[in-house]
Amino acid sequence: MARFRRKSCITLIALVLLVLIVTVVLKALTPEDSPFNSPVGVELVADRNNDNRVQKDGNNKPDKTKMNDSAQSDKLEASLRKFPPPNYYVHAFYYVWYGSPKFDGKFIHWDHPQLPHWDFKVAQGYPQGRHIPPDDIGSNFYPSLGAYSSRDPSVIESHMQQLRTAAIGVLAVSWYPPNMSDDNGEPVDDIVPLLLEVAHKYHIKVAFHIEPYKDRDEVSMFNNVKYIIDKYGEHPAFFKYRTNTGKLLPLFYVYDSYLMNSEQWAKLLKHTESNSIRDTPYDAIFIALLVEEKHKREILTAGFDGVYTYFATNGFSYGSTQRNWDSIKAFCEDNNLIFIPSVGPGYIDTSIRPWNFQNTRNRINGKYYETSLSAALQARPDFISITSFNEWHEGSQIEMAIPKTGQTVYLDYLPNKPAIYLEITRKWAAIFGGERRKWQD
Repeated sequence: MARFRRKSCITLIALVLLVLIVTVVLKALTPEDSPFNSPVGVELVADRNNDNRVQKDGNNKPDKTKMNDSAQSDKLEASLRKFPPPNYYVHAFYYVWYGSPKFDGKFIHWDHPQLPHWDFKVAQGYPQGRHIPPDDIGSNFYPSLGAYSSRDPSVIESHMQQLRTAAIGVLAVSWYPPNMSDDNGEPVDDIVPLLLEVAHKYHIKVAFHIEPYKDRDEVSMFNNVKYIIDKYGEHPAFFKYRTNTGKLLPLFYVYDSYLMNSEQWAKLLKHTESNSIRDTPYDAIFIALLVEEKHKREILTAGFDGVYTYFATNGFSYGSTQRNWDSIKAFCEDNNLIFIPSVGPGYIDTSIRPWNFQNTRNRINGKYYETSLSAALQARPDFISITSFNEWHEGSQIEMAIPKTGQTVYLDYLPNKPAIYLEITRKWAAIFGGERRKWQD
């Protein structure tokens, strides 16, 4: 009997060892991406068994779309943590009018014509004709991305990364109604959906900078604001601002607003008018362009909610002259208006206006930009707008530029690196954020 027990014990031990060996071998043979190897995989299998929400391919393998999307999202969030947080009180004017043969069938805007002087005699002394991209473009600087297309998803992705590097929270996209464009470009409204999607990934908001399209009046403005809000207003990247009254409203910059008289604007913007946009689902914050001093009273009469100065040329206009910003701010405070001074790294447009050398503002290796930002902060603005992220024709861009040699002579950011103006923006965005907190205390 004792011998039988020993045999039984030996058999049992051997059986246990065999089970252990088989288990180890099977585990070694299990692929690393097996659903049984991770908590995420277990959830996917449970979903498939319980409610068939997981799709299968022809080989009955679990769909990895959710896992891939989650991994991509986690990866993006990890990379975003390397950027400074976006400052939603810092806005940059952004242009989507550039085109290239790959995405648009031809170069657009990079081939900008050289515009003649209005005085025929003066015009005779300067070159006229179109630029011939990609080596000869309508800019005094050359972009690090080359003569790109605004429709290129990789370009938009790069731009969002640059904007986040600079801590810019809002891009103000130059906008024309569908099927309309500037004199040298093509319609751009169809680019907006992609722009919103990529901006949202990077926690950047999009505002609209409404250009002076053909036949712009109070009726078409109402219709176009309605179009924008109906089509884009519910997108999480669509910029809205909470007013002092607690309303959460879109913000629109209106370029060359003075082209419409104050009586026309009042029909749209005054609460007392029967066809006003106020207190409708399409109410918004409307920011007028302040060029001349007399525009202050006209803007007030028109019913605008604030002013911006746009031009990056100190001294070019009353509004863009930095020594006037304190008095403009005082006027805005007295009349419950938002004040948004516009700062820029410099200005040069002689690639498209070869006679306009008097408005050139040298960058002085970033000193011009820092002086502009300092002047803006001194006026204690509500927002700061940057002219511009990528207006290459006027040399006001902070987008990365590179040295380029060839038949066309280009300026560059040397001895600084291509990201110098993004870094300056980031520094001052942080300073502005700190100052705003002090002003509110």
